[in-house]
Amino acid sequence: MRLFFATLVLVAGTMPASAQWLDRQWPGVPRTADGKPNLSAPAPRGPDGKPDLTGLWNGPIPKAPLDPANATPWVNDLVQRHHQDYFRARPFFLCRPSGPEADRWAGWKRILQTPAAMAILNDNLTYRVIHMDGRVLEADPAPSWMGYSVGRWDGDTLVVESNGYNDKTWLGSEGRAHTEALRVTERYRRSDFGHLQIEVTYTDPAAYVKPWGFTANMTLAADTEMLEAVCERSSEHWAGSLSDAATSAVTVAPDVLARYVGVYSGFWLGNKRTVEVVLSGGQLIAKIVVGGTIAGDESRALVPQSQTLFEGLGLGYQFIVDDKGVATDVVEIHISGPYRFARQR
Repeated sequence: MRLFFATLVLVAGTMPASAQWLDRQWPGVPRTADGKPNLSAPAPRGPDGKPDLTGLWNGPIPKAPLDPANATPWVNDLVQRHHQDYFRARPFFLCRPSGPEADRWAGWKRILQTPAAMAILNDNLTYRVIHMDGRVLEADPAPSWMGYSVGRWDGDTLVVESNGYNDKTWLGSEGRAHTEALRVTERYRRSDFGHLQIEVTYTDPAAYVKPWGFTANMTLAADTEMLEAVCERSSEHWAGSLSDAATSAVTVAPDVLARYVGVYSGFWLGNKRTVEVVLSGGQLIAKIVVGGTIAGDESRALVPQSQTLFEGLGLGYQFIVDDKGVATDVVEIHISGPYRFARQR
């Protein structure tokens, strides 16, 4: 199944020795006695007395659970179809903007705040503008990938209302669709110097019975800079499906599967990631744990393609074994490359 080895995103993962601009102290940052940024210091404020959200932020993919009973039948049908073809229609995989997808409230982003507007710059070179000049939300803006946004302050909370999204984007990496009637509400709270909480609510009566959403937690990435992550090859050439993987599955003895059970930890795109592999009903299940909780994809059934290589809902899992056949590491194969996680227990 060739999807395992498709390369879509090129990410600068190695810092040359001369790239000292990635490790340079920012001026005006409160610091502890050892010189490190004091992330618990009070949040900075602008001339108007409101919290200043300006900064470089990073955070894990938020957990955005969705009850299928809250989605209309056509949305659930699309999700199942997207699962079957490894989500190849996902805008991110097609080198298109992700728009309001839940995953885009994670990763690297730079916020620039002025009295009249705010800009949010993403590492994939897309951006958003939030108008802060008192205008009301347009009733019928031209559909776009990133939407149309206006913001206002409610005490120390920034409230952002957005609409005008085209229907080509998703609301989650699992393939949750929406219509052009989608409205998104965000509530930004900078509790202190180093932490930003964002509550996101989706409202789309044509696709979901009631509003739903999630909370994203971002941390100030002080004393560094944001590298670009540019999509260069589309998923249009991908081949295969879940049905194909099941057809090509091989048999792996239960005692061999048992040797792969364990907890593996490492880093994925600069963020700590844990893969918990369990054996249930004679099949390996990989649970992705981020920040102590199972990530948005929750769990993946692993379909054996060889004695050590497994397909896991669009990701590859290659177990590295010692001379006794016991797994010491697992390599999680993404579109952005292979990531090796060491076994912890």
